[in-house]
Amino acid sequence: MKKALAAMTLLALAPVAEAPPIDWQAELDRCRAMREQVEPMLLAGQGLSPIARSGTTARRCVWLERRALKHGAR
Repeated sequence: MKKALAAMTLLALAPVAEAPPIDWQAELDRCRAMREQVEPMLLAGQGLSPIARSGTTARRCVWLERRALKHGAR
């Protein structure tokens, strides 16, 4: 019974698990825009609070840049 329920659950979630293709160039453009916003705050000596909020975004941008290079985006 548990195996049947698990199989039905997987079948129901299968269409949801398909991710749309990534537009690498658009993602790189977002990362460049984020860097342009953070750089003046760093140069002005702002506290880390506004910059820390973008930490996750910065890590995502590093990952995206690596992946985009593999996929041929510039």
